[in-house]
Amino acid sequence: MTMTSTSTLRRPVAVARVAGLLYLVIIVAGVGGEALVRGPIAVAGDPSQTVANLVAAELPFRLSVMGDALMALADVALGVLLFFLLRPVSRVLSMMAMAFRLAQAAILGINLLNLLLAASFAGRGDPLAAAFLEAHGVGYDLGLLFFAINCVLVGALVYRAGFMPRAIGAALGLSGLVYFVGSTLRVVAPELAPAVAPAYALPLVAELAFCGWLLIRGVRTPSWRAAVGLPPAA
Repeated sequence: MTMTSTSTLRRPVAVARVAGLLYLVIIVAGVGGEALVRGPIAVAGDPSQTVANLVAAELPFRLSVMGDALMALADVALGVLLFFLLRPVSRVLSMMAMAFRLAQAAILGINLLNLLLAASFAGRGDPLAAAFLEAHGVGYDLGLLFFAINCVLVGALVYRAGFMPRAIGAALGLSGLVYFVGSTLRVVAPELAPAVAPAYALPLVAELAFCGWLLIRGVRTPSWRAAVGLPPAA
């Protein structure tokens, strides 16, 4: 083991807090861009009004695209850090969780092309801009299918870990089910999707709780060191 990796092993709380900061960036960028910028722009069934709204808010719209790009970048880094923190529980499951999170980040990153095309077509007054916005929504839900599996795996790892609260692990696991059902309905039966919208309150609370725990507490260091096989800190 190198000196750097040994030093990192001795600072799990610092790693956890960086992970918490990245999670906060993801939450703020993701919720802010969708709820505050793109949500008010799209008008269901009225492509012309959607185009007019997009043209009127082009700069905030493009900034929201950059915010989503930042979110995807943070997701990649967070996936790696959570693998580091959770691999003492199960190297295989933590690697699978990282893989699904990285797949989600890749899908969401590529999906940003739909937003850029929407802005480009709106600038020409072309109502196809609304179709690209809708395509982005579908692409986002496809990405969330991968994130749903990640949530179930991370939830199971946190629940089993002993160095993070079991309640957060259970909530994350249930959140994965909410994401999976909601995104599946958006793709195969869009008319039923609004019925599960209230259930998305659970993932919001669970992810905020996980983010807050990572930022404030990090991990229970003695339990984490024992899981890794390190002696208790002096």
